[in-house]
Amino acid sequence: MVMKVYSPEFKADAVALFHSDPDLTIAQTARDLGINAETLRNWIRADRARGGSTTGLTRKNVTSTTPASEATREELAARVQALEAELKAARKENATLATERDILRKATKFFASEMTW
Repeated sequence: MVMKVYSPEFKADAVALFHSDPDLTIAQTARDLGINAETLRNWIRADRARGGSTTGLTRKNVTSTTPASEATREELAARVQALEAELKAARKENATLATERDILRKATKFFASEMTW
């Protein structure tokens, strides 16, 4: 079997892709990249040994030990207010689109009756 040689940039990108999404498995990432899963696993181990992106910890440990910033009441209230404004705008746009749809349906019925020869 022929050994494939991958550039260091490709290896680093593959490891970064794996670490970018906590829901990705090594097998899924390897399949997406068209490489062997064990090859990717070795690259990840080598990255961890060098003190790479996860410094030897699993991704779940990294996400669980990262301290989450405590949101203050003011930040949460501002976020809720922004979401309510966004929801109001989306509802207004939805109503406008529904009205336009009804107008187009009526126009379609009218022109359909006019087109019968």
